[in-house]
Amino acid sequence: MHKYFYFFCFFLFSIHSGFGQHSDSMPTIPAMRQLHHEYIVRSWEAIRANTARIVPIAEEDLRSADKIIFQLRSFIEKSELIDNNGKYTWLRGVNEILTGYLNNSNVNRPSPTSIVKLLETYQTAMQKQLKGESIAPLMQFLDLESAGLFAENIGLVKNVGIIEVKDSIVVKQCIRNPDRILPILVKSPATASAESLIIQAAFRNPEELYSYAAAPNPLGKKIQSVNHPFVKIVAQLALTSTGRMYFPFLDQLYTGKLKMDSITRFVGNDTSSGYYSLLVKTRIDYASRMQAGDTPMAAKVLIAKLKSKGIELYINEINALHDENNPAIRFKIISRLSPQELYYLAVTGEEELYTSSYVNGVYPRIFSGMKVPRADSILKWVNYDYYKKFIKIAAAYNKLDDFLAKMDKQDAEKLMKGFVNGLEKTNSLEDAVDVADSYASIYNPSLKKLMLNQVRAELNRCTEINSKRGKVIYELLETIFSSLEPNNKIDLSAKLGIMPVYELPNQMLKDESNGRVVMQQFFYGDKDGMVIFNAFLNRFRNPNWKITRKSQWVEVSSRKGVPITIFANLPLDETEDLDTQSQDSLIAYLNEQQLHPSVVIHRGHSYYLNQTVHKMPSSAKLVLLGSCGGYQRLNEVLQIAPGAHIISSKQIGTGVINQGLINVISEDIRLGKNLKWPNLWNNLAVRFSGSAREKFDDYVPPHKNLGAIFITAFQSSMQQEF
Repeated sequence: MHKYFYFFCFFLFSIHSGFGQHSDSMPTIPAMRQLHHEYIVRSWEAIRANTARIVPIAEEDLRSADKIIFQLRSFIEKSELIDNNGKYTWLRGVNEILTGYLNNSNVNRPSPTSIVKLLETYQTAMQKQLKGESIAPLMQFLDLESAGLFAENIGLVKNVGIIEVKDSIVVKQCIRNPDRILPILVKSPATASAESLIIQAAFRNPEELYSYAAAPNPLGKKIQSVNHPFVKIVAQLALTSTGRMYFPFLDQLYTGKLKMDSITRFVGNDTSSGYYSLLVKTRIDYASRMQAGDTPMAAKVLIAKLKSKGIELYINEINALHDENNPAIRFKIISRLSPQELYYLAVTGEEELYTSSYVNGVYPRIFSGMKVPRADSILKWVNYDYYKKFIKIAAAYNKLDDFLAKMDKQDAEKLMKGFVNGLEKTNSLEDAVDVADSYASIYNPSLKKLMLNQVRAELNRCTEINSKRGKVIYELLETIFSSLEPNNKIDLSAKLGIMPVYELPNQMLKDESNGRVVMQQFFYGDKDGMVIFNAFLNRFRNPNWKITRKSQWVEVSSRKGVPITIFANLPLDETEDLDTQSQDSLIAYLNEQQLHPSVVIHRGHSYYLNQTVHKMPSSAKLVLLGSCGGYQRLNEVLQIAPGAHIISSKQIGTGVINQGLINVISEDIRLGKNLKWPNLWNNLAVRFSGSAREKFDDYVPPHKNLGAIFITAFQSSMQQEF
């Protein structure tokens, strides 16, 4: 670096001396070249005229650049080293540098080379070209775009170092875009730095290297030829049909902890538990290393494979047997899994597991498989990997108190403090939302107090270190948690500056164009779907409502009070996908008529919930997820309909409770009442008894959906901040 710098300075001195010999005056310019000089003058004037809106140029630099341009033009005309044709070429070259600078300046580029440095470097490059020397050493002083101007400049394209120049440009592109090294190399596979760049790409994204290594093109061949142990492993796997099955173990293969043969015996029979078991053991090892600050390669690939294999081998089967009453039959497939394997089945498959699959199957079997059923033991065995996720899942299914009771009190307190700590350090809000949701699921007063105190301690810490993100997160959590204590009399809506939390105004549900409240229900065509659909219609067979049947849906409209129309697709035969078609037909009709549902209701089992969420309109102000595990989908719903009030169940959703909610909500809306959640909820609670009351208690009303409230408040706070 230093020798290039002194070399550069020497050439600047010599070139300025050389150019200075011709700078006192401009020789007479032949008529045939006057236009080329005029082009240079116009380009320079365009740069001067645009300095206010592009990259600013100081007045001193403008004068220096003006002088250099004059020197270049004079030198070209006076130089005896340049023949007549060469003078045309070099004049065009100067103009290309100026127009290139102007074009680059009009685009927001990082760290652009100044106009003075660019022109000085071009002076040096011209002299080196005239002497037959390489201009490649000069490229290190230029940004990517400026170096590109030199590589394409008409006066320099035949330079002896032009290949090296282009190689340096490829390197600059890769430095600026480290995640796009291989896409860049596809266009320049023969570049001199290709091998070192391929090695960098291998460690950044082994999966991408795998894809490129298998391609029958020059870059694929280049990757296969690289003599580096890690690249060779990936390249070798790329040529096999089962290569991706080895990918989760790349780090172990590279470090020699695993041999290819120890994986191969499971790859041929990857439906066996052996492959899944090896994934779990490898992940536990990775978790230990990550705690020590190490970053195992392809760790995300391993987690993705753990999830996909867990779903494929186990979750799909126990979910499919949800109607099987004999647990020995339903959960036979997971009966031989170790506690650690069941733990990872839960934390990686939370979105796929049915409520009953987790509550009656996976969770209890974690502890039944232990000689001494202690919660802290399983966490130690997995090196506390994803422990916050496990706590969140346990809380969502009302198993957190049970989980914490399986360890000593002081250990439980330490665990929950760790659960609350450092929420501002992640790039997402997932951990903070998990904390908010979990707090609402804790019934132990001392544990709730501990979490609130820890939130306050973390707020003080973030205040001391001036972490704005941390302060916002913990201030919101402190406010939300405190609001659950009636004596505090905290109005979350007013305090957090968000939409009403404790009530949903009737006016907010009405369509602005016609004042009508539009409700949409999603039904599915299984046996249960047809039963609850008929029960729904029977409830509205009274003088206050009118039922209109269409070919794909029904419309239930109010005859009195606030105009309401409830649209519900027919639960047609799911085996022929007719229920999906009826939903799509209804959605198309609503869009065509510009009807925007403000109330959306999911009626069906949890395995249909994903379809409802994906089809849900963004106009929703109230969402009832009337199925098992609806509480797990709050974040997805809020991404589609920000600020929506959500009713969901942590465990089992039932038709009786769902219909009871729909009855009360639709009637209050028809009568013009605001939906006041605390009162509405208390009035509903007394209507249920026995097992129905227990299931109702698992439903979470909007004013207690702490995760949803947190997300809405955080987004509002960030908008106000910026």
